[in-house]
Amino acid sequence: MESDAGFSRRKFVATTAGAVAASASWSACQASTADTKLALEGGVKAVQAGVPKLQRWGEPERQRLDSMLKQDSLFYWKGPQTTQLIQRFREQCPVQHVMTCSSGTAALHIAVASIGLQPGDEVITSPITDIGTVVGAIYQQGVPVFADLHPHSYNLDPVDVQRKITEKTKAIIVVHLAGNPCDMQAIMSLARQHNLVVIEDCAQSWGAKCQGQPIGSIGHLACFSFQQSKHVTCGDGGIVASRDERFGPLLQRFGDKGMDRLGKSGLFESFATNYRMSEPQAAVAAAQLERVEQIAVRRSQLGDLLQARLQQLPGISTHFVAKGDRATYWFSMLRIDPKVLACDRAQFVKALVAEGVSASAGYIPVPLYGNPVFQNHSFFGGTWPIKQFGLTKMDYTQVQCPEAEAILKTGVRIVIHEGMSDEYMESVAAAVTKVVKHYTLST
Repeated sequence: MESDAGFSRRKFVATTAGAVAASASWSACQASTADTKLALEGGVKAVQAGVPKLQRWGEPERQRLDSMLKQDSLFYWKGPQTTQLIQRFREQCPVQHVMTCSSGTAALHIAVASIGLQPGDEVITSPITDIGTVVGAIYQQGVPVFADLHPHSYNLDPVDVQRKITEKTKAIIVVHLAGNPCDMQAIMSLARQHNLVVIEDCAQSWGAKCQGQPIGSIGHLACFSFQQSKHVTCGDGGIVASRDERFGPLLQRFGDKGMDRLGKSGLFESFATNYRMSEPQAAVAAAQLERVEQIAVRRSQLGDLLQARLQQLPGISTHFVAKGDRATYWFSMLRIDPKVLACDRAQFVKALVAEGVSASAGYIPVPLYGNPVFQNHSFFGGTWPIKQFGLTKMDYTQVQCPEAEAILKTGVRIVIHEGMSDEYMESVAAAVTKVVKHYTLST
């Protein structure tokens, strides 16, 4: 599978001593795996070292927690840990309005509530994402509309997004999948043409940049996650932010049961749930944000190195990152072409794992619309009220996104994290090369 015309892959340029060393390491890896049997068939593994252990927290978190324990209150409002977290977040994502919350899912719910989503309003988004992307829209009685994806970036295809816009469309939730920036220029252009709100789901994209601009600062609202598996974490938590004066002032109340903490009446003028983050969570998250840039740079280097080593191999296509963007690789995903390789995906992954690569098949089992809760329209007590009341004609049993479905059937996910060395990533690339060559020669 080749990249679409008009898209050039990011080139790896050896301009530093480190890059020269990496090049030498790559040559050594190639030599060590040349003409050898697959480990699956009794050969020597290409990746001799285990996956490096990642130390995710330490003294910075301890210091902030010690400081937190001296406080009289652990409530978020004007708490010193929350204040510090917001300050550090703004250093990464320069937006005025910021609300800490209990999860990335909560952040997305706050965002769609703040834009005034009405029953039957449509929200266009990606079919390959965590269900948390659409939970808030459904709870606000909105209708997720799934658009297809670019075959190699795995992000929304602006052409198909445009096809899905109707008079009911209220917003677009872009998902920067795996830390790879979506085509925000095209998405924002569509939003301006059709007067739509753009919400960025940045859960997997801490530190990513689109044409030099921080992810989260481009759309009207942005949602981040501190869940355990993300680049930075406090176990569970989130942030919702906005640069838009229409929505930004509403974020706090929609995360705090509708209470306007700056108001004096004590009356509830909005209806919302409790999504507050506590001070202990904020303390850990604030310490974690000190590392964001370092983590982002390192993951970007490792991911780009892997793509550079693999992009000329037959039978696979690598993770496409647009020139001028910085992907921060929550994971890297390549796609195989069974028509070129003499194996299916299951066999390919089995061979990679035998070589010592931390790899797995696909990402999620099916596109979101393929899950039983969508196929049965059973969101609320086994029913979907807005469909019963005639506010939407959406039928998820009829939804198809061919490219998204193909991505999930042919994708191979490879683990990347900032604790890995260039040499380790070179050995991963050598392992993939070895497996590809074996199954290419077998055709």
